Amino acid sequence: MQFLRLIQRKTPKHLQLHLIVDNYGTHTHPDVQAWLAKHPRFVMHFTPTSAS
Repeated sequence: MQFLRLIQRKTPKHLQLHLIVDNYGTHTHPDVQAWLAKHPRFVMHFTPTSAS
């Protein structure tokens, strides 16, 4: 979440942020999902399970 907060602060507010991530458990943790729900400019794109 520290990384998400950092790029939230450093990126102009009018831009959407697309994050390409693997299916590691921390990316789908309830705390992360709750944070992302409050910050809709973040769009998560998950790689296929066997691709990471």
